[in-house]
Amino acid sequence: MLELQNVTKTFGKQVTAVDDLSLRLDAGVVGLIGHNGAGKTTLMQMIATLARPTSGRILFDGSDIVAKPEAIRARLGYLPQDFGVYRNVSALEFMQYFAALKGVRDPARIRRLLELVNLHEQANRMASTFSGGMLRRLGIAQALLNDPDILVVDEPTAGLDPEERLRFRNLLAELGFHKLVIISTHIVSDVETIAGHLAIMRSGRLVAFDTPDDILGRARGQVWTASVDAAEYDSLRASTHVLQALRQGSRFALRIAHPGPPCLGAQPAEPSLEEALMAQRYAVKEAA
Repeated sequence: MLELQNVTKTFGKQVTAVDDLSLRLDAGVVGLIGHNGAGKTTLMQMIATLARPTSGRILFDGSDIVAKPEAIRARLGYLPQDFGVYRNVSALEFMQYFAALKGVRDPARIRRLLELVNLHEQANRMASTFSGGMLRRLGIAQALLNDPDILVVDEPTAGLDPEERLRFRNLLAELGFHKLVIISTHIVSDVETIAGHLAIMRSGRLVAFDTPDDILGRARGQVWTASVDAAEYDSLRASTHVLQALRQGSRFALRIAHPGPPCLGAQPAEPSLEEALMAQRYAVKEAA
């Protein structure tokens, strides 16, 4: 469905935001993971035809979207990280405006989408009175107006409370059964239970594209627990990668990423997905 071929984006002569990235994506939920500044937003802007690659091609169903952006725009839904609304209009008026821009002529669809994001009871409220979470939900509703085949959302849970985050994740998971949903985030918990694949970016490059199970499998045997005193804790901090440290009286309960037992008495631990990604990152650093 969507194929990126050796895509590079540079700014000036010094900054390479995306570096020779190739990737093929089909329907399902894909988590785009990376630290702030890894190049995620730039990549998503290129997919949404808001920026042009310096080199390389982006194909949607075989059509080059750089040469023919209309090939994807009518079938794309996009929620940027910084989503602005006209705050002197109601949620309903906002949706009607975007429906007109997208050529959607079905008023019932607007009502259904407001219900889907749990804003139907606030449809006539001014957007200026909405919380950050409500504005994010309004943003996803507008992104779905044209029933897109590709949904691109950048840091979708920013500003949401725990209940709203859960509702949002469930919605994106349901959409992923029939569409390609690309979720950019640096919060692993946003995608660990819903993404079929994770694309991991670091310094503009794609360093891995795997299922969560594959990532967890490679990390087994690289995450350890240990209980140590203060002196040994200081030593381990200098020689290993301590993922977590909890003080328990005069001792510290540690979780450590290391290719082998980091100290006497260390026990192998089942890694979380976030720990697995950190262990993989440390392994790449050490190999370099």
